[in-house]
Amino acid sequence: MDLKEIQNLIKFVSNSGVAEVKLETGDVKITIRTTLEGNSPDITYVQQAPMQQAIQAAPVAPAVAAPVVATPVETPAEDNSKYITIKSPMIGTLYRKPAPDKPMFVEVGSTINKGDVVCVVEAMKLFNEIESEISGKIVKVLVDDSSPVEFDQPLFLVDPS
Repeated sequence: MDLKEIQNLIKFVSNSGVAEVKLETGDVKITIRTTLEGNSPDITYVQQAPMQQAIQAAPVAPAVAAPVVATPVETPAEDNSKYITIKSPMIGTLYRKPAPDKPMFVEVGSTINKGDVVCVVEAMKLFNEIESEISGKIVKVLVDDSSPVEFDQPLFLVDPS
């Protein structure tokens, strides 16, 4: 991300009325905080993400004479590669129901068609219907109702077959 993109992002966030935005892309983390009063300047933090390093720890002898051996139980990783992910197109609060007293848009096992509404994301008091761009069957719901979501956050896994 270059300086021009960061400046455009700062301008966009300050004009949008959002109090804080956090963005992580690759090895760059950006946090932009604005005040709603408009009197204080925008505060922007740009931080290089640290490289992941393996730390070798020396074995420590236990104080108790009886050794305890723990064998980690490996759970098989789920093969989600055959599924298509529906992602959030924006930052906001996700609602899985059209109204508190209405049923969920979709549940696990629901069959959806292209263009069906799967949830609503509220951003700046606007409720945006999120429509499916594929047809298939919902196999996993990845977010809870009334929870905050980030841009490009996975929301649902869909089996297109």
